[in-house]
Amino acid sequence: MAVRIKRGQVLGALSMTPLIDVVFLLLIFFLVASRLSQEDRELDIPLPSAANAMPMTTKPQEMVVNIDEDGGLFVNSQYMREEQFESLLRETVVNNPLGQAVIIRADRRVALQTPVNVMDICLKCGASYSLSIAEEGS
Repeated sequence: MAVRIKRGQVLGALSMTPLIDVVFLLLIFFLVASRLSQEDRELDIPLPSAANAMPMTTKPQEMVVNIDEDGGLFVNSQYMREEQFESLLRETVVNNPLGQAVIIRADRRVALQTPVNVMDICLKCGASYSLSIAEEGS
């Protein structure tokens, strides 16, 4: 006995004409757009140059503050009091108008007040900060 398979009506109802129209319209759009951008680059315009040019969107360097077990602050391997750190941070924030980031690395045995004081100084000076507690052995 032969088995009859009924063909679905979905494939018969699917029209390919609108799909082909959309593909051709997209093709024409990208051809025209690429041609216009190519013409802009072909114009012979002398652009200005600067000897000491810096990119306008430079990412500011992060300042790393290490806090040892006794609560001492170390910035760039130099010991600083909180007042010295605050003046250095104020100067750095002024020099980085895009925003200064401070990474606070604290020993896990340090009293909580010292990292809180450093975070308070960061907020006072307008710098963003992130805190990490150093694990034993790191």
